[in-house]
Amino acid sequence: MRIDVLGVVRALRDDGSTVDLGGPRHREVLARLVAADGRTVTTDTLVDDLWADPPARAVGALRTFVAALRRALEPDRPPRTPPRLIVTDGPGYALRLPREDVDVHRFEDALARARRSPDAVAGLAAALAAWRGPAYADVTGSVWAQRERTRLEELRLEAVELRARILLDAGEGADLVAELGAHVAEHPWREPAWELLARALYRAGRRADALAALRRARTMLVDQLGLDPGAGLRRLETDILNGSVPSEGTEAGWGGPGVRLGPRTTVDLARTLAPAGGDALVRSRRDRLAAIRAAQRTGDLFLTARIIGAYDVPALWSRADDPEQSRAVVAAAERTLAGLGPDGPADLRARLLATVAVESRTADLAESELARAQQAARQAEELAREVADPALLAFALNGVFLQSFTRPGLAAVRDRTGVEILDLAGRHELPTFAVLGRLIRLQSASAMGDLDAAAVHADAVDRLAAAAEAPLVPVLTGWFRARAAAARSTEPGGPTAAIAAARYRAAEEALQAAGMPGLHRGLFPLALLGLRLLHDRPAPTDPYLDWGPYRPWATPLLLLAQDRGEEARAALAAVPAPPRDHMQDALWCLTARAAVRLGEPGIAAGAVAALRDARAEHAGAGSGMLTLGPVARYLAEAEECAASG
Repeated sequence: MRIDVLGVVRALRDDGSTVDLGGPRHREVLARLVAADGRTVTTDTLVDDLWADPPARAVGALRTFVAALRRALEPDRPPRTPPRLIVTDGPGYALRLPREDVDVHRFEDALARARRSPDAVAGLAAALAAWRGPAYADVTGSVWAQRERTRLEELRLEAVELRARILLDAGEGADLVAELGAHVAEHPWREPAWELLARALYRAGRRADALAALRRARTMLVDQLGLDPGAGLRRLETDILNGSVPSEGTEAGWGGPGVRLGPRTTVDLARTLAPAGGDALVRSRRDRLAAIRAAQRTGDLFLTARIIGAYDVPALWSRADDPEQSRAVVAAAERTLAGLGPDGPADLRARLLATVAVESRTADLAESELARAQQAARQAEELAREVADPALLAFALNGVFLQSFTRPGLAAVRDRTGVEILDLAGRHELPTFAVLGRLIRLQSASAMGDLDAAAVHADAVDRLAAAAEAPLVPVLTGWFRARAAAARSTEPGGPTAAIAAARYRAAEEALQAAGMPGLHRGLFPLALLGLRLLHDRPAPTDPYLDWGPYRPWATPLLLLAQDRGEEARAALAAVPAPPRDHMQDALWCLTARAAVRLGEPGIAAGAVAALRDARAEHAGAGSGMLTLGPVARYLAEAEECAASG
């Protein structure tokens, strides 16, 4: 008996005749057991893999499929004797067939031998010739099969290139030109393939064609993927020009499965542009998404994962500047994660999960999305710690930070994350994450009302920003200094409220050109409202103020400032729970203040429940950019109002 899955699933008898395996479900059960490589697959796993929504009698149907397969594969087995091929093993089933009798196992073993010894190249060629099409070609719509197809296709491409490299290293190559030409035409994003084609052309005496192939590689990589050729191709081009191509293989510099980004890529450029803010930041986001879409078009999961995960630009704010783009990035990352599967490279999975956590800004998420993003943050951190990559861990912790706005009162938790990011950045020379760590600690100290500690972090991050040429940072610290002036305007000898308002206005002017609408919209009016509340004055009623996403929570107080009490009461009744972001405690405090002023004990009680854990913090100050004053002040009056009901 022989089983083949490198193409459509089939079983062949010793005489070469085909076994009738039955319907699609029968073939899928057999294929799934082949993919387990001799290991037991539990009944529950088989049911989950066969049906997205298992029917009530799925286990019974599975047993029927297994029984039919056993009859087909062992038609001469005497009754009541145990099967030898598909055996029952504990809670599931296993396929017991020698590896040489399964084409995919023969292929994997031949590749492993060729990796160890060039002398095994003939066996590798035979194993490649056994491919009849995509692996498990007739098992469609199954996640497990798609993952296996992806994994095996990557191994097949590696095998094609390894065989060519071995032959070229052995002094052969002229007869590889047509084969490698077809290979690069089908997989033009694989830089090792271009290197091998150029070497084969050079070996065949076609020096001009070899250089032309390298030029085509450069054009394709730059135009379609935004990638410059890596060191291996550049070195090979120089060697061909000089007539000094070594006989042994040159390193293409792509490492690992798939490809590795070259030194200057669209994503690298986007990462460099992002801290500059303004139009450069807008361009950075645009180019990043374009690179992701180009990588997806190649169909190479590993390339796509690297492109998505390479944009590890630190993020500080919990509201996305471009929610639609963030959703597109998250969707691409989740699709790529599903394609890689749980056994994909840990570093790639960690970067994709961290990307999901960072791009899933809490202010824009539904409950199910929030749960998924928080799980992604936890998994990214766990994997990053296992991989022991400091930069990757810092990026994962950025996701942990952005998913830490689930409720008010978590400033101390975020500060611990900032401490670890700052420590990693200091020990491993990660300047952009040093900036992030300082800003997180500034925000946390601001939330706790420790303005002296926050000022130390502000000064330190300004120095880091000057060295790293990150002009966005002084915009943020300018807001912090305006926030500090607002808080001190209530103290004897402090600046006047007018001076604090002027500093907020100057900070607003600097922020307008920063290219961060998710941060900018509504911030200035909210800051002015906070300043007025600090001085027990009514809300600002200037009709030209753009309240942005904060309008629903400000509206009751705006109406009260205009003596429109009944409208204010109706507006308060319609106010939703605040989004989970930097401003949620501030918005709960606005709700509490309006409930107290309008005598609504039920609404006041809801605000009390939300704010209780933030009693020691300052409202809105976790942003590091404004303050409404101590939460305890709003909490006390809301508790009194709630008790009156």
